[in-house]
Amino acid sequence: MADEQTEHQHAESISFAAFVLSLAHTAAVHFGDIPDPVSGQTAEQNLPAAHQMIDILALLEAKTRGNLTAEERQLLEQILYELRLRFVDANKPQSRIITP
Repeated sequence: MADEQTEHQHAESISFAAFVLSLAHTAAVHFGDIPDPVSGQTAEQNLPAAHQMIDILALLEAKTRGNLTAEERQLLEQILYELRLRFVDANKPQSRIITP
């Protein structure tokens, strides 16, 4: 009984916003912007993995269209916008004033 109650409380604490933010956090790890929560180390950029997280969020946006609250929709749109800009920025060649 106690396990069922704990499981039920845990399920209630997971929100759509928390889920979206966790996917965005994973993308940030793949961009090398923040340390991996498991290892504590900042890994090198893994742009294909970051792109995959963006694709997952875009799929989530498409499949939930019309079923989200205004706040959830705005959060998802904003995160997708920022991650897409970050992806474009990460794919730009590094510009230098003087080339070696």
